[in-house]
Amino acid sequence: MCIPTYNERENLPRIISRLFDANPDVRALVIDDGSPDGTGRLADELAAADERITVLHRTEKAGLGAAYRAGFARAIAQGATLVVEMDADGSHQPEQLPALLARVGDADLVLGSRWVRGGTVRNWPLHRKLLSVGGNTYARLMLRVPIRDITGGYRVFRVSTLQRIDYATVTSSGYVFQVDMAYRVLKAGLRVVEVPIEFVERELGASKMSQHIVMEAMQQVTVWGLRSLFRR
Repeated sequence: MCIPTYNERENLPRIISRLFDANPDVRALVIDDGSPDGTGRLADELAAADERITVLHRTEKAGLGAAYRAGFARAIAQGATLVVEMDADGSHQPEQLPALLARVGDADLVLGSRWVRGGTVRNWPLHRKLLSVGGNTYARLMLRVPIRDITGGYRVFRVSTLQRIDYATVTSSGYVFQVDMAYRVLKAGLRVVEVPIEFVERELGASKMSQHIVMEAMQQVTVWGLRSLFRR
């Protein structure tokens, strides 16, 4: 279980407690990007009290993609066969993880999806829903993929899938990293399954999403889509 953090001191103990209550056999890898609020120190305290927790300290905030690549490498070195991505802010509910894990048997990548039948979003204003649905629709059409929530960040990878797509060569750094990874899995001829989840807006702390991040993702998706079109 890879959990990237940056200034999530308020949320981290809560999400770790919920994770182990619902999934006592998992291991948690907290990947902290030098949080100035002391998240990394708190993660060390939690790890000292529970051997299921490991902390990976990074010296700077270098983007979601860089954090996950480092986390994947550490998890694989520790002998993991499955690697889960989950946010620290509570938006991805640990109680829903068993539903994702149940589909690993017939998938190479399992996505927790807000935008398939049965998926929902709680406490989002209309404009956030429209932005997410519009962005996912745009990516689906530009990249010609069947995934309805390609930007979602609650997902389960087989380690063999990460190795097959050579995850270490992925250079995307922001939230477009999620699009990039799923797109690579499909291009490799592997199977992606979407499982409906309820996504919950964070209650504590500040969101890392910004207009710049959204525009960066849209621009990169456009580049990938046009490149694929002209190569046909």
